[in-house]
Amino acid sequence: MYSCASHYVFLQLHSKPKMFSSSASSPSNLRVRATQGLPSNYMPAAPISLPQGPWKQIPGGVTAAEGFKAAGIYGGLRGKGERPDLALVTCDVDAISAGSFTTNVVAAAPVLYCKKILGISKTARAVLINAGQANAATGDAGYQDVIECVKNLAEILQVKEEDVLVESTGVIGHRIKKGALLNSLPKLVNSLSSSVEGEDPAAVAITTTDLVSKSVAIESLVGGTKVKVGGMAKGSGMIHPNMATMLGVITTDASIASDVWRKMVQIAVNRSFNQITVDGDTSTNDTVIALASGLSGISCISSLNSDEATQLQACLDAVMQGLAKSIAWDGEGATCLIEVCLLCQGCLYFLISSKVYINKNNVKQAAVYGRDPNWGRIAAAAGYSGVSFHQNSLRVQLGDILLMDGGEPQLFDRDAASSYLRKAGQNHDTVQIQISVGNGPGRGNAWGCDLSYDYVKINAEYTT
Repeated sequence: MYSCASHYVFLQLHSKPKMFSSSASSPSNLRVRATQGLPSNYMPAAPISLPQGPWKQIPGGVTAAEGFKAAGIYGGLRGKGERPDLALVTCDVDAISAGSFTTNVVAAAPVLYCKKILGISKTARAVLINAGQANAATGDAGYQDVIECVKNLAEILQVKEEDVLVESTGVIGHRIKKGALLNSLPKLVNSLSSSVEGEDPAAVAITTTDLVSKSVAIESLVGGTKVKVGGMAKGSGMIHPNMATMLGVITTDASIASDVWRKMVQIAVNRSFNQITVDGDTSTNDTVIALASGLSGISCISSLNSDEATQLQACLDAVMQGLAKSIAWDGEGATCLIEVCLLCQGCLYFLISSKVYINKNNVKQAAVYGRDPNWGRIAAAAGYSGVSFHQNSLRVQLGDILLMDGGEPQLFDRDAASSYLRKAGQNHDTVQIQISVGNGPGRGNAWGCDLSYDYVKINAEYTT
């Protein structure tokens, strides 16, 4: 389960992401404390929960891997406050690049630009990110804004224009405040750092309605060589698979062939960011850019079927899943994380069913946020998930409490089940739901959150 650190991240102070144990509990008033009584450039760090593996968590986020620097500054793009709103991640060498993007046909200008660049270039040197304006549904003028920002940054960095990728987040229909951004680029570049002093404010700069910044890095052996993988992400609302509404930058110092890296990144995205949901919305700007510097000293990974590729894939999955869970945990108005584990006859069942189930509002609102162990809503949601199974094979478990087995209701302590939900909400912890629809080897997880009254309030006031 999750807990949240009680410390706050100041933009210029060292802050290390932490691993949170399932037994820890978080302050119930996190979301209040995150927005009241603090200077506008403070933000708490997200709780990060990594899957078990041979890696160790290390500080640095996107700057942990060899060759990478980051910066985050306030450039005057946000509607109010002085929290950083411009971020930059750079690599000292040509980094092998990969990307994953929204499936929304109203794709933002930076999404269209990045897709084009990744189609003609296998490498990149920089990722520029702004908050405040999504630069989506802004027509050709918005696209030209991206090109002008790229051109100016490339000149300052002394790299080719196609070496620069762009991500944007903020209000849809608003073009980038180009003048403010361009004027801030020299300061942004001069602020680049390979330490947490660069990474921390960069992770804050990309947030919008987020109440916590989200970053993590790990170190592990790949082919006997130490390799680092790190990343940062943002996301709190408009979260749903294909992709979950978010921005992210992933970095590694592994050496890998372009075609292999791009396949691995998409696999990891499907196991993480495409397995979370908050409200069913798929936004216009969803982007994950992944860069590999190759500076770890490891031999180039040229086959997806090699042992080294398998080891690196596990590291990549771990980092993305850690970030993905922190996004779901920070869902707008949420009081708890929901984790669904599906056991079934085939892995395809999981990919379809767990994502569909976890977004069902009747479960998220009435059962979880209402602290009502109404397992019938869970069974019904599984039934209309689009997966064909015999209802006599359905098994539903809430935490350690068995609610349904063999398609039959089970006697259980309703007070204990309600208390389990209530305590998770009070401590902003995890509600675990296990669903089984067969005896096969398929298994997987998806993550979401409950849907509270605050979700409506946050979104009703977003632009005002």
